[in-house]
Amino acid sequence: MTLASLLLVVLASFIHASWNLLAKRAASVGPVFVFAYNLVACVAYAPWVIWLLAQGGVDWTREGIGFVLLSGLIHLAYSLCLQRGYRVADLSVVYPVARGTGPMLSSIGAFLILGESPTGTGLVGLVLVILGILLIATQGRLAAFTRPGGQAGVRWGTATGGLIASYTVVDAYAVKALGIAPVVLDWFSNLLRFFLLLPLVLANPRRAMAAMRGHWWTALGVGLLSPLSYILVLAALTGGAPLSLVAPMREMSMMVGALMGMLILREAVGPWRLAGCGVLIAGVILLSAS
Repeated sequence: MTLASLLLVVLASFIHASWNLLAKRAASVGPVFVFAYNLVACVAYAPWVIWLLAQGGVDWTREGIGFVLLSGLIHLAYSLCLQRGYRVADLSVVYPVARGTGPMLSSIGAFLILGESPTGTGLVGLVLVILGILLIATQGRLAAFTRPGGQAGVRWGTATGGLIASYTVVDAYAVKALGIAPVVLDWFSNLLRFFLLLPLVLANPRRAMAAMRGHWWTALGVGLLSPLSYILVLAALTGGAPLSLVAPMREMSMMVGALMGMLILREAVGPWRLAGCGVLIAGVILLSAS
């Protein structure tokens, strides 16, 4: 993996952790919040997409349109599943389970579907990344996953992780094999989600506005940051970085989230989370060297 691709993935991790912290604050709003931040994303990134379309840089084919539609549907299911998980369970359970199972399944998909060849160093790095994520989340206490709320978190986190793996493999094929620009793929995916969620809002606009009261600034932040973090990841894939390495490396966001909690929120990190950060960093180093 090139240094440029590595830097893109690291930057994406910082941005990803930031928007997930914001999304957790609006977990009670549900699908209406997903609609709101998709609206922000569609408006904010429209000029960039229009410019690319005007340049004739997009060669639309039946296969390309099909993958854009499939990407939008999977991303919608992911967004709804993630918000539901945040509503019924703790962030510290849902987020790591989702971000741990996602890269594992994505890497398997890259090996089986995209034909990427696994290396011994890469596989060890993948295992270390997942182990580091679990250490950061549980702080060595697996009881977090056995409590009733923890069990719900595991279920929703696993479902979310499966959807993460699905859209990661689909989108990687779209940008690497079909040549669809990352921002174009993400924008049309957001646009599809917007129209699919629009009837839900129009059914009772007053209730939707009431649900969003006090959450519009949060939606603005998520709407700007969420697409950007993913566009950077897709750009790394477009630059030739293998999905089996990029998928686990982007989960550095778990480490970033733990450090943000320590530095910004003054949360107690403890030895287990510090150990998890160390294990995760070691895994990323192995992945980048493979």
